[in-house]
Amino acid sequence: MMSHSPIKLRIPAEADYLDIVRAALYAIAAKAGFPYEDIEDMKVAVTEACSNAILHAYKGNDDRGEVDVEFICHEDGLTMTVRDYGGAREERPEPIRTAGLQGTPISDAPIGGLGLFMMRALMDEVKVRVNNGTEVVLTKRMSRNEEMV
Repeated sequence: MMSHSPIKLRIPAEADYLDIVRAALYAIAAKAGFPYEDIEDMKVAVTEACSNAILHAYKGNDDRGEVDVEFICHEDGLTMTVRDYGGAREERPEPIRTAGLQGTPISDAPIGGLGLFMMRALMDEVKVRVNNGTEVVLTKRMSRNEEMV
């Protein structure tokens, strides 16, 4: 696994720029040796985190704002941090915790917010911090015995 300084992207908070984030993730994760299936899982998770920032962070602002995405390769995996600077969500300095949906009838499932459940299902670790914007930290650990890209 390569280990480097953080790789940082700053994109306008517009859906048209999500392909740039996915392309960067693919290049970084493939170079690090992640298997194809893990890369696809990470692409879904980082796209969801960025989409949430685009849809919710700057709601009602004429200035669309920006979304920062940081990739850090470490010894056993890859961590991606998606950060916006909007104020659409209530301030909450502690990480957001979510309960599982297993055993919950579909009629009782929450409307909206399923993206966080999906990110948690696809990634090994997900942290969300809300304070002067929102920061989503996604971590995927390297699987040693899978076919690499």
